[in-house]
Amino acid sequence: MATTIHPSAMIAEGAELGVDVVVGPYVVIGPAVRIGDGTRIGPHVVIDGHTTLGKENVVVGQASLGGAPQDVTYRGEPTILEMGDRNVVHEFVTINRGTVKGGGITTIGSNCLFMACSHVAHDCVVEDDVHLTNGSIIGGHVHMQQGAKLGGTCGVHQFVTLGRFAYAGGMTKITTDVPPFMLVEGQGTRVWKVNDTGLRREGFSEADIESLRWAHREIYRSGNPRRSTLQRLREHPNATPVVIELVEFLENIERGSHGRYRECLREEQFRQGTQRILGEARTA
Repeated sequence: MATTIHPSAMIAEGAELGVDVVVGPYVVIGPAVRIGDGTRIGPHVVIDGHTTLGKENVVVGQASLGGAPQDVTYRGEPTILEMGDRNVVHEFVTINRGTVKGGGITTIGSNCLFMACSHVAHDCVVEDDVHLTNGSIIGGHVHMQQGAKLGGTCGVHQFVTLGRFAYAGGMTKITTDVPPFMLVEGQGTRVWKVNDTGLRREGFSEADIESLRWAHREIYRSGNPRRSTLQRLREHPNATPVVIELVEFLENIERGSHGRYRECLREEQFRQGTQRILGEARTA
């Protein structure tokens, strides 16, 4: 099918639109934007900067994608936003592109859902199947791994990692890394239990869920020292792959600071950003 552009839309020279793209009323698309086949863009959407959207995305309306990062160190560099396929972006969502110091790129996977008024800051990595519920915001440099989900109006501190299929209850303040497969809520990022309901929905076996419950009891309920508990779980003959993943995630946290693994990646991200965006090699 042919691409359809509403007469009131403003498409800058240089923008690239695929086939079967629909652009609604009063949309503004910048000159360095690329839109994949079959994407639907609703009214009053702004897509700017060096932004690429994959195939069959739906941007409902009044969203801003690829805007300048809200960071005081940003000096107008041509940083990047890349989105995959089949994402749904609802009203008043904002997703910013990267900064040089953070790697220069914000990355969104595929099949993600961004509900109304949610926000993804600069230099974030959002993997496939992630959900941000209404009003949830993630700070700069956050990594949301596959299937992680935020309840309504959650706030995520910069440099936090949310593990695979983790779930944060509504209004949770998240300042430290959230382990995979776990459910957290409240003001201290407290791990309450295994995200068993979510894992069943994703097709995890009862054996995997039970093994995670066992690991949860050992880590969070036994009262034994964390480091020795993780070592014992790693070496245990009944440790399943999901338990090993949980153990490795918790061990990585110790390599960072303030309970956030990605804090230890600052220098590497800066090096990548200067090379990717400025074409310069940066040494420590």
